[in-house]
Amino acid sequence: QVRLVESGGGLVQAGGSLRLSCAASGRTFSINAMGWFRQAPGKERDFVAADSWSGGVTRYADSVKGRFTISRDNAKNTVYLQMNSVKPEDTAVYYCAAGGIEGAMQSRQYNYWGQGTQVTVSS
Repeated sequence: QVRLVESGGGLVQAGGSLRLSCAASGRTFSINAMGWFRQAPGKERDFVAADSWSGGVTRYADSVKGRFTISRDNAKNTVYLQMNSVKPEDTAVYYCAAGGIEGAMQSRQYNYWGQGTQVTVSS
């Protein structure tokens, strides 16, 4: 099993920045990819960004390209999501996910999920 714990969510003004963290523990050797997804009220869970554990494959949703950056610290088994120039439409619960497929962009391709962290962007 892999346990994921997110942190760093909160309230931020439009145009501001926020950094989310996701710490993985347990059978981390089974992880090939880490991803971030988000879910706004009444909407489906959408892909945001993904990074392979080896660093060879990175993916972003079109809506966040140029504003969000995914990165990782392999020594700490932690993945980050740096969110810059945030917009009110970025408001959602953000979930960290881990799985075995590099570059995966669909939630069904991930095996493990964190509990989520709320991000609220005020206008």
